[in-house]
Amino acid sequence: MAKFQWLYHKTEHGPLSQLWASFRQQHSAVIGLMLFGFFALIALFGPVLTPYDPYLQNPDALLLPPSWDDMGDVRYLLGTDDLGRDQLSRLIKGASYTFGIALITALGAMFLGLLLGVLAGMSKGFRASAFNHVLDLALTIPSLLLAIIIVAILGPGLINTIWAIMLALLPHFVHGVRNTILQQLEQEYVIAYRLDGANNWQILRYVIFPNTWEQLTVLFSMALSTAILDIAALGFLGLGAQAPAAEWGLMVADALDLIYLSPWSIALPGLLIFIAVLSVNLVSDGLRTAVRKRQES
Repeated sequence: MAKFQWLYHKTEHGPLSQLWASFRQQHSAVIGLMLFGFFALIALFGPVLTPYDPYLQNPDALLLPPSWDDMGDVRYLLGTDDLGRDQLSRLIKGASYTFGIALITALGAMFLGLLLGVLAGMSKGFRASAFNHVLDLALTIPSLLLAIIIVAILGPGLINTIWAIMLALLPHFVHGVRNTILQQLEQEYVIAYRLDGANNWQILRYVIFPNTWEQLTVLFSMALSTAILDIAALGFLGLGAQAPAAEWGLMVADALDLIYLSPWSIALPGLLIFIAVLSVNLVSDGLRTAVRKRQES
């Protein structure tokens, strides 16, 4: 056991600590992280924060503008829709659908991508060649188009949307993990570890995996923004969450006919989609910059 003590050695300043030190120096990335945390909290505690039932209809309060408008009502801060449902409650509930499900989908794709990426990176011969051809074919199809194809096969609905987007994001994780593992296997220290008697599992667990988390973190942030857009797009097209679900993309689609009567009905969910994707992109850019700085140092 003493022969492999170097495998268990942990430095005080690990790769993730160095990554965080570089990340927090970027103000835009920190702002993006704060917005990301805000949306995550809203998605998690949304049912407790909604002032009204998101599906409760009030025939006496149809298409009310936001409360700061002269025609608004202080009881409905962001107004109501064409069925008298509170917009604020539906937007908060929508965070659980659009942002929360995107988080779950990206995490699921990352876990499956890690497993398949390790298998692809450690494979040789015919199995490696087959992985490469299938992966190259999947990467040529845009994620949204691939998700639409899968939903068309499985049928519309929220559960099928989760599986469709997860499968659509999977090739990018597999490709990233596979390339990282192949790069690590060519390093001299990995070759030295093999000569010292370490097997594949020991090299994966104690040498390659610690150097894979940075790449996985960047891939996850990029996949999350894609998942948010894809969920909203499928909802807008009527292939994702179905009415009366308070999903942001579906809310935009439902408000298209009312754009001249209640522009706030389409502007508010569209604005939240934009801010959510922007926050994730800011975090993703910050992570890429931090990884590049750490690699150059």
